Amino acid sequence: MAYQIIIPARYASTRLPGKPLLDINGRCLLQHVHEAALASGAESVIIATDDERIRATAAGFGARVCMTRADHASGSERLAEVVEQLQLPDDAIIVNLQGDEFGMPTVLLDQVAELLAATTDAAIATLCEPIDNDADYHNPHIVKVVMDRRGRALYFSRAPIPWSDGSALGAMRHIGLYAYRSGFLRRYVQMPASPLEQSERLEQLRALDAGATIQLATAVQKPGLGIDTAADLERARQRAG
Repeated sequence: MAYQIIIPARYASTRLPGKPLLDINGRCLLQHVHEAALASGAESVIIATDDERIRATAAGFGARVCMTRADHASGSERLAEVVEQLQLPDDAIIVNLQGDEFGMPTVLLDQVAELLAATTDAAIATLCEPIDNDADYHNPHIVKVVMDRRGRALYFSRAPIPWSDGSALGAMRHIGLYAYRSGFLRRYVQMPASPLEQSERLEQLRALDAGATIQLATAVQKPGLGIDTAADLERARQRAG
């Protein structure tokens, strides 16, 4: 099955400025992410950025780079610009791998692409995993998702959902790895921003609000480590070492 990976990468970060270029045991974070993507079944891997420092570094380790505008509000919008630049066909499958996802197993990249290919009426495919402790369940930085019996997303939230007397029993954590078709990305950027998207700061809620179907599956392997804080960076360095 043919699919492509696009890695959106921004230099600006409130908690970790220059995050994609931070060193993890001799290679920058972005290079680690790029290497994981290359090991997948994707037919091409592209880094999408608006920053010359990231472009130069990525070119230095042999990556293909597309320069994009600086005013995108989300990774999905940045992907949509790359789709237009490359004039990809509407049925092309694109996997969005965030530039700060350290150690993402390549099997998950293939899984999410295959899930979208197998679910022809879905606009987006993504993955989740069970939450196994109450602290994560109540942590607003960990996104939760509730689904119907077919695995279709009903809602994503930073709040603890579904509510079960404050316990994580039955709760699922959303893994921020998406597969789209190019045609949907073209439509996504024409959709008005959703009040729910803005309230939760979750871009996938724009698609749900517009009536799009998001198909989920439980990840076949534990995901990597999203790098958001200095503590995350230190954990990644220990894991890489």
